[in-house]
Amino acid sequence: MSGQTVTPKKFLQPIDRAALGVMVVLSLLISILLLSGDRTAPRVRDFSWQNQQVSAEDTAFILTFSRPMNHDSVEANLKIEPPIPGKFSWAGRRMAYTPKFPVPYGNQYKVELKGARDQISARENEGKQMQPFSASFRTRDRAFAYIGVEGKEQGRLILYNLTTQKKSILSPADLVVMDFKPYPEGEKILFSASDRKYQEKGLLNQQLYTVTTGISFQSDDQSAAELPPEGRLNLVLDSKDYQNLKFDLSGDGKTIVVQRLNRRNPGDFGLWIIQPNAKPRSLGNQPGGDFIIAPDSGSVAVAQGQGVAILPLQPQTKPLDFLPKFGILLSFAKDGSAAAMVKFNTDYTRSLYLVTNQGTQKELLRTTGSIQSCEFALGRNTLYCLLTQLIKGEQYEEEPFFATIDFTPDPKSTQVSVKPLVVLPNQRDIQMSLSPDGLALLFDQIVTRPPTATDTLRSNDGQAIATGWLWMLPLTEDTSSTPPSQIKPEQLLPGFHPRWLP
Repeated sequence: MSGQTVTPKKFLQPIDRAALGVMVVLSLLISILLLSGDRTAPRVRDFSWQNQQVSAEDTAFILTFSRPMNHDSVEANLKIEPPIPGKFSWAGRRMAYTPKFPVPYGNQYKVELKGARDQISARENEGKQMQPFSASFRTRDRAFAYIGVEGKEQGRLILYNLTTQKKSILSPADLVVMDFKPYPEGEKILFSASDRKYQEKGLLNQQLYTVTTGISFQSDDQSAAELPPEGRLNLVLDSKDYQNLKFDLSGDGKTIVVQRLNRRNPGDFGLWIIQPNAKPRSLGNQPGGDFIIAPDSGSVAVAQGQGVAILPLQPQTKPLDFLPKFGILLSFAKDGSAAAMVKFNTDYTRSLYLVTNQGTQKELLRTTGSIQSCEFALGRNTLYCLLTQLIKGEQYEEEPFFATIDFTPDPKSTQVSVKPLVVLPNQRDIQMSLSPDGLALLFDQIVTRPPTATDTLRSNDGQAIATGWLWMLPLTEDTSSTPPSQIKPEQLLPGFHPRWLP
């Protein structure tokens, strides 16, 4: 083998040289990028209200950016149409915008952001701006339910959508509706009703039902095929062994509390609870009068003797609290921070109190008339109340009127402003409902007459309802600055007992 020539093997093959070249080029590009910085334009990565139906419970939207932004440039260039007054807050790359008041219902909104800069470009006075951003959302339809009074609508549950101007009869003709509560997402309504033939005979036969509305307040991209059709009826609680009296629905829509009376044993009277996938069961607590489920959906306030008891929604449990000073609980604030209660004074006057979860008991109003009902305005220290005042004369007469009561929950402050809005005709039996966005007050005015055996519609004082009308009182975001003479109710539809959908 000594005569053979040995050829040395090449160090790199063609594929190795190609790979090495790519690595060198990539290394150069990475080095250039690191030295020059990220030059891509900043952008909005997420908008929390994108294509959503927003409710009064939605208190803020959030924009998430791809990098830390210059706050002033974002706040100066963010546009919302129609305008929504509010305030900004920041946490890193996330910006929250909190409306000053609940966003008005029944509107489509557009959000645009152009010309904003990130922190680096704003600090170095560079011309680079963020990618233009545009998105939209809408608020829930302005819709309410009520009980009809005329023709085929008499005694039936009716849904009216003010936004679309659509009216739908939800309950069947053989049922007379007594009371109802909408579920929080608007997809169905819980109501009590009696069979019309029993109602005409004066027999108590109320049963609890749910009925679908055909609408939902979920996101806009929800398929219409996913919604059940309107008018689908479901029996929740029969009246075979018990008479069903008053009821309430929890804020989360998962709990129903019913006041029931045993048909065979009148001593068996009290509250029952109905929850998903469980049989109705008695709470076993002391019986009482009017009651309201608290906003936490885990307790109920019950008028008992000379006070109001707060009971947990668990059978055979002791009260969480007892307020001996008050006779009536009118309503809770949505967040559960306060309640409006009535105290009956020894001088035959009545006082309206603000009672907070911090133990504050503050008198807001003292009157010789009546305090019929009150509702808290969401996000504001304001109560809208139906009150009465005594009319001087030989006969005892009360004149009802709506009023706003502005207060501060601070126990050391005495600032309380009571402003009448509109005086109503001499009629005590009035039902009111404040819209979730706080911009309208619904109420009814009924005409009554002595009842006969065939009357199916009765007022709270037992009189027959001959006819009735629904009215809407428009409210501004700052009603306190509007003269009462400029606030005029608008007549809507024949009916009574109106209630806004959430």
